[in-house]
Amino acid sequence: MSERSFFTDLKQRKLVQWAVAYVAAAFALLQGIDIVAQRFGWPEQTMRLVIIALSIGLFITLVLAWYHGERGAQRVSGTELLILALLLAVGGGFLWHFASGTRELAAKVVPEEKTTTTGSPIPAKSIAVLPFENLSDDKGAAYFADGIQDEILTKLAGIADLKVISRTSTAKYKSKPEDLKTVSQQLGVATVLEGSVQKAADKVRVIVQLIDARTDSHIWAKTYDREIKDVFAVESEVAQEIADSLQAKLSPAEANTLGVVPTKNTAAYDVFLKGEYEFKLATSSLRPESFDQAVSWYQQAISQDPDFALAIARLVEARMQRHWFVESFTEAELAEVRQLAERALTLAPDLAEAHVARGIFYYYGYRAYEQALAAFERAMQLQPNNAQALEYSGYVHRRQGQWQKCLDELSKALERDPRNAGVAGNLGQTYGLLRMWKDGERVARHAISLDPHEVIGMRALLLIVLNGSGNVAEAKRALATFPPENKIVIPSISGGVPHVTGERAYTFVIAHDFEAALNVWSGAGNPIDQRRRLAARAAIFFLAGNLDAARTEGEAARPLVEERLRERPDELVALRELCWADLAAGRKEDARKVARHVVELLSPEKDTLVGTANLVGLAEIEAQVNLGSDAVEILRRLLSVPAGETVSIARLKIDPVWDPIRNDPGFQQLLTMKEHVGP
Repeated sequence: MSERSFFTDLKQRKLVQWAVAYVAAAFALLQGIDIVAQRFGWPEQTMRLVIIALSIGLFITLVLAWYHGERGAQRVSGTELLILALLLAVGGGFLWHFASGTRELAAKVVPEEKTTTTGSPIPAKSIAVLPFENLSDDKGAAYFADGIQDEILTKLAGIADLKVISRTSTAKYKSKPEDLKTVSQQLGVATVLEGSVQKAADKVRVIVQLIDARTDSHIWAKTYDREIKDVFAVESEVAQEIADSLQAKLSPAEANTLGVVPTKNTAAYDVFLKGEYEFKLATSSLRPESFDQAVSWYQQAISQDPDFALAIARLVEARMQRHWFVESFTEAELAEVRQLAERALTLAPDLAEAHVARGIFYYYGYRAYEQALAAFERAMQLQPNNAQALEYSGYVHRRQGQWQKCLDELSKALERDPRNAGVAGNLGQTYGLLRMWKDGERVARHAISLDPHEVIGMRALLLIVLNGSGNVAEAKRALATFPPENKIVIPSISGGVPHVTGERAYTFVIAHDFEAALNVWSGAGNPIDQRRRLAARAAIFFLAGNLDAARTEGEAARPLVEERLRERPDELVALRELCWADLAAGRKEDARKVARHVVELLSPEKDTLVGTANLVGLAEIEAQVNLGSDAVEILRRLLSVPAGETVSIARLKIDPVWDPIRNDPGFQQLLTMKEHVGP
């Protein structure tokens, strides 16, 4: 057949028209099927089978067109039948092979291990539960979708044979991220669970799909239409199906835990989920109003169901976080929280969250480290993937001065919760304490990249730049990148005057820009802020050499601080403020007594982290009252131990608080010392 004759046949038999019509119809069909598949959660394999079938159909269409395109009626020839039979046989065989492979994949995730972005292998039995999409008409019901995700994740976290990524890390992603392979590498998991929740009156629809994130292929999908009261059964069923698909081995205790429900009271559960939603906001922002709202929701949940152990445990945690980060409790308040912690464990002795809450109570409430560690250890036994228990064990070991344990545990916690900016910020801070400046800066910047509002990471970066290199200009540039809400006062635990002024203002003090430092404290909206403002300005005026203004501010601050101390005699924040208010007011010996009292309350032996900060606070006061030799000995001690947040040679060279003893031979000798680096 000549080339011309071939093209003539193509034209006469209308082959191109048949092909175009078929492709257009197939494309429209695919679009329709795709919409239906997304709505009903069909697995990706369904779409692939349809595409393969339509592709085979194209070849069949072309054969039919070749034989029938020219005339409207024609008998099917033997040759045509043979070609069609061969196409159907090949296509059918291919579909059978693909479908059988799909069934095998649904029953078992192939244990081929790939690697994370850090180069470590990705275990096949690993999963991240991504945020569930809220499809409810009420967009305020997002808390409910979050709660379903949390419960499924919590149940999976109790299976030792699985690697389960913590909620804090998965919360950084969308419900259905486009690039699952990148998610797999960032989180170090082989599979992800996507889902959506639609809540209306007393009905709920939950759609979930398990996906092999390494290949972006669906393993299975399912839709649950239930009444709200049966939502716990859905959570248990989903967790069980995931465990089965990943071939996770469950102990009898783990299998039993999957079926445990936190409460049978749906009204209590609803307000509990609102509390969970608000508590997440509180732990990120450290805002008092968020903590208070979370506490209120938890209390409402408990009033609906007094035996709701999980709600009681969360209430303990929320209140202790507020005590630690916002405003310390009185002994009566701590006694009240202790009763709550014990009640949660009485109601549910095998509830991991109750043990975590108990550990946090003893850690934050009394620095009872051994009791706290025992509680965290028990939580990890009950829930092997509990990253929070591991994280807090690291914090406790840091307070004990067990630096290598702290680094190991925070690093492991970050593996289980790789997008947790708070853990990354604390790890960066720990490197700073150890004067491992490069590691600290790298991890602190990583924490800020994960969450630009992460306060601990910001503070760690600022101190690492100042104390590691003494580069004030770079420190000010770092400050300029922080979000507006954190530009006013960055909280400090570094002791002494930076704790009184806040790290932002003190960065300007180090730069000898005292006017800018004062402007940080230009206003105050409530009595606590007014007290802090007066104490901070008193210290700044004193260091600037404006002793008259310092005396005025110090005398104004003292009554407010003393009032606070009558309520809470051992509050370190108020005691440090009193030191500098007394110093500014000319009461040097009083300031020295208070500084020594602070060290007695919390020495490095009781708390390596804050105890060393208290010591440097004493050294600062000693330097101001012409006791240079005492100050130098304290500084010499601190330079020989991990205390990089409070003392470094680079910082000693530029900090104006040491100006009164700068020419002291002992102080000059310190600048030639080899400071301690590492655990």
